[in-house]
Amino acid sequence: MANAPKPTIVKKESSSSAANLFATFVIPICIVIGFCVWRFVFGEGTNFIDGDREKLPLPGNYLGTAYKGGPIVAILVGLLLVVIVFSIERFIVIGKASGKSSLDTFIRKVQGLLSAGNIDAAKAECDKQQGSVANVIKSGLKKYSEVEADTNMDVEQSIVAIQKEVEEATALEMPMLEQNLTVIATLVSIGTLVGLLGTVTGMIRAFAGLANSGAPDQSALAVGISEALINTATGILVSTVAIIMYNVLTSKIDKLTYAIDEAGFSIVQTYASSHK
Repeated sequence: MANAPKPTIVKKESSSSAANLFATFVIPICIVIGFCVWRFVFGEGTNFIDGDREKLPLPGNYLGTAYKGGPIVAILVGLLLVVIVFSIERFIVIGKASGKSSLDTFIRKVQGLLSAGNIDAAKAECDKQQGSVANVIKSGLKKYSEVEADTNMDVEQSIVAIQKEVEEATALEMPMLEQNLTVIATLVSIGTLVGLLGTVTGMIRAFAGLANSGAPDQSALAVGISEALINTATGILVSTVAIIMYNVLTSKIDKLTYAIDEAGFSIVQTYASSHK
């Protein structure tokens, strides 16, 4: 029994390293792609008057207008891609943790089998379901069988042992679901701050255009204000998407945690009621 947790710990550490490696590569790649989109898509000559990106964008051309927002727009586009990529990655991981079939259906099946006292069938259902939730519940069911066969433990000790097994299994499985959520949460603030930086630099350019000309340079002023507003809008977009994705993902993780708690409570209650 002393050696049993080791494979799980190794799995957790290797998964954590893989997640860190994923973040290390994805973030700079997304930033580079953001610069490419800004330079070659937004900065495409057909978006500007006379096909010259140094001139003003064509009327109503939003891509050319975004290009005039400056290099900070490229960073913001990269950050938006980071949010999208990490959100997709988390959706995939959480989907695998839920298992092959509907989580609600699985929990009801397990509870029904527990009520019937059919522990082996409940374990088989966990094998069919797979995923983190099923793994945690199966650990609790295994401990149920072990304490039931141990004549040296009373009911209270057995219940505590089952609860502890479920908690330990949860502690090993569930933290993996929250990895990379910190990246999305951080981008909520960073998106706004980078957008604000673009706003400030745009306003500096606008007033510099006024200061460097004898008469008000309306073109320089318009470009500077445009840069400021584009960066503000893009920064707000990044933060908005990050907030939505973070809340959606955390609610899904909370649903998994609730399902585990519900199943764990059912296991304990079944043992307590059958060993009065």
